[in-house]
Amino acid sequence: MNPFRAFQSGDPWHRVGLTSEFPEISENSEGCAIPQSCKAFRVPKTKGEETVEVSIDLPGDLKDQVLVFKYKGKVYAIDHQCPHSSFPLSQGNLFDIEDFGISLSTGITCPKHGWSFDIISGKADRGNYKLKVWEVQLRDAAGASDVDEKEVWVRRKQRIG
Repeated sequence: MNPFRAFQSGDPWHRVGLTSEFPEISENSEGCAIPQSCKAFRVPKTKGEETVEVSIDLPGDLKDQVLVFKYKGKVYAIDHQCPHSSFPLSQGNLFDIEDFGISLSTGITCPKHGWSFDIISGKADRGNYKLKVWEVQLRDAAGASDVDEKEVWVRRKQRIG
């Protein structure tokens, strides 16, 4: 592996909707388990295919799905499948990772085994498992009547090397 090689490119961006289509998940809710607050998408492996929204109630093949949600005003995208137990993370709970009352990051807990993952870095609270985190980009929405309306685009996080 050459550490001086540039970022790998080629992973396409996928449009998943408008920011208004992702209601805010409040701290009082049961995390991402509320289907109206989260959306799951099947992301194609080959170019030319469409990104398709899938039902959270019927997960299907979780390996090809990305979970997109809005928490505390920011849009996040992560793999829908828990890397430890292959359970749908849409049934998990979001929480703030804090140290002495200072919020450092945000995490999600898998309801099957109780493992937690940082949704920024992907690191697990135990073991060497890592949650795949997707890049999120907000772009100006063409023809939107609301100035604050943005399009949400996601792609697999680029790797170095």
